Amino acid sequence: MTGTHPGDEGPIWGVELTPEHPPDRIASLAALAEDEGFDVAFTSSHYFNRDPFVTLSRMADATADIRLGPGVVNPYETHPVKLAAQTATIDEVSDGRAVFGVGAGDRSSLATLGVERDSPLRRVLETFDLARDLWAGETVTHEGTFTARDASLNLDPTEIPVYVGAQGPHMLRMSAKHADGVLVNAAHPRDLEWAAGQIEQGLAERPASERSSGDRSDPRDDAFESLAFASTSVAGDEAAAREAARPPVAFIVGGAAEPVLDRHDVDREAASAVSEALEAGELNEAFDRVTPSMIDAFCIAGTTDQVADRFAAALEYVDGIVVGSPLGPDLEDAIERASEALASATQE
Repeated sequence: MTGTHPGDEGPIWGVELTPEHPPDRIASLAALAEDEGFDVAFTSSHYFNRDPFVTLSRMADATADIRLGPGVVNPYETHPVKLAAQTATIDEVSDGRAVFGVGAGDRSSLATLGVERDSPLRRVLETFDLARDLWAGETVTHEGTFTARDASLNLDPTEIPVYVGAQGPHMLRMSAKHADGVLVNAAHPRDLEWAAGQIEQGLAERPASERSSGDRSDPRDDAFESLAFASTSVAGDEAAAREAARPPVAFIVGGAAEPVLDRHDVDREAASAVSEALEAGELNEAFDRVTPSMIDAFCIAGTTDQVADRFAAALEYVDGIVVGSPLGPDLEDAIERASEALASATQE
């Protein structure tokens, strides 16, 4: 079941591959995603997993056309100049297929490293502004949320699309105003509808130089891509898919803001129990405390047909979907099923 993507005219298909497995395994999954018609493959970045850029280099070797990039790195663990160089290297080894997924990072993970996540919006914006100048071949001096003095890259100039990982209103609006795309950290239509309103506000303030020259009745600017970075678990059996969704949902609940919990009527005490277990390092207990309503709110989980219905509902508010971790109990099977579900959801 290959080559099912409807083409450039249809919604964007993305996949998130988490390097909790060796790079060669992730590269094989990227090749499968390419065969299944996906447009872009992101590799997540967490200090406890394999390095995303090493993994991306293997993915580049294993593929020919699919776009590749970190999804997402943060400018706290690694200096922004270094992130720009690493991403440009992936662009070079992939013959110009790199994208740059950048965000503020997970506060609890950064705290584990003794890193304070200060001024996240400014730091993310300054990071990709600086990266764009470096990719253009400029020598850059910057004093802001970080410092760079006479920095430049010993690489050929290039242009790399920037996608900002965002969930809160300010980051969403900033992304729409300045970036090439946004990765909306949400799976439920209720959250995506709310995010679309924030993105529309940002697009209204987008500089004219960054807008498309064409007229478009849709309020979303076609120089900007809004993608749902949606945790997804798909399998032939609904119960198995929902069970596999427990770990990522636990982490989503643990970091969810109170307005997000309220939007889905998630019990505060139940959410606190998940968060406390995570903070104590009791991961299995945290996963066990995930409720069915939490899975419904924060993951697209079920059979191929059920997931297709949820994808279709999400696409009312975004330009495409990144099928996020965990994908499902069987990764290869899940990628094939996700492709089938996307094809079904995007049929006219």
